[in-house]
Amino acid sequence: MADSDSSALYPPASARVASAAAEADATNLGRHYPHRKLLVGLGLMMVASFGLALLFCGGQCPIRSERFLVTYGYNFFYTTGLWLANGYPSEWLNRKADWTGHPLRRFLITLTFSLVMSLLVIVLVDGSFRVFYHHQPLSTLTWRPFVLPLLITVVVSLFLHSRAFLMGWREAAINTERLQKENAQAQADSLRRQLDPHFLFNSLNALTSLVEEPDPARAVGFIRQLSQVYRYVLESREQEVVSLAEELRFVEAYVALQRTRLGEGVQVSLDVPPGAALETLLVPPLAVQLLVENALKHNATSRHDALRISVRLDVAARCLTVRNSRRPRRLAEGESTGLGLRNLAARYAFLTTQPLTITETETEFIVVVPVLELA
Repeated sequence: MADSDSSALYPPASARVASAAAEADATNLGRHYPHRKLLVGLGLMMVASFGLALLFCGGQCPIRSERFLVTYGYNFFYTTGLWLANGYPSEWLNRKADWTGHPLRRFLITLTFSLVMSLLVIVLVDGSFRVFYHHQPLSTLTWRPFVLPLLITVVVSLFLHSRAFLMGWREAAINTERLQKENAQAQADSLRRQLDPHFLFNSLNALTSLVEEPDPARAVGFIRQLSQVYRYVLESREQEVVSLAEELRFVEAYVALQRTRLGEGVQVSLDVPPGAALETLLVPPLAVQLLVENALKHNATSRHDALRISVRLDVAARCLTVRNSRRPRRLAEGESTGLGLRNLAARYAFLTTQPLTITETETEFIVVVPVLELA
């Protein structure tokens, strides 16, 4: 039978095993399957405790002997308790206090949690064995047997949490760099699309026709709108977001240019509240225009069966819907890269967690984009 002081031998090695198992379990096993994670963890604790019991007994006591079972019990309850006390609170802290946002505060909180929870486990396990197995009063419990196991637990826990912090910081840096690259590529692609020679050539051809007409005022208005379109493109290329009011003014100028060329073959309606409400709402530059252009590029226009495009803002839901009737037409090779919507989705992913949604039916093509709010 193990005496009362022998319990002090077990916690240090148990603490190492518990902390190592906690790290492996918290980072790799069943992140999305909590029951599987718990069962696997308990299995690891049982195996580790059995190995430690064999080590401590040194082959001098049979596996079925009382001394071996008591030793196994000490190790199992220590390892399991320390694993639960350090693993699950760490996952909870990951949701409440981010490493990358406030590393010093998270470090101090982690250290406090590790000390308090580990101390509770050690006191509970050692005190329970003293009272229920050794039949000693709880008053015989002293602080000295707890110092070494608690110190080892904290050191190992801090090492593993530091490693988790560095890995999380590295992952966050990689994700940020990737999103910035995708955002830059998307913006460059969007700008390239707007400055596409086809749009400029078509606009110049339309301008030539207007100049030949006896109404110079219409030609002057067309030139001003064309200038407004290209000025907006150049001025917004360095901005991540613009006000929805600016974007819609740009869209109106762009649509006016297209209607000069296409006439009654395209009908565009803007269903948005007037005035100052649009100034506090934000979208990526050229986002709405890209959706209108996408509808014009992929659909045929006809005076007898006009292509209808509607832009509607839902202020309460903070979303903007662009829908167009479907009149599919065959595109020339190289006319469409198929990257426009994907790049727009990447730009939104850089700005918000709200997704861009696309719905396609036999008669309509609908895109809903989030609208951001000025803080």
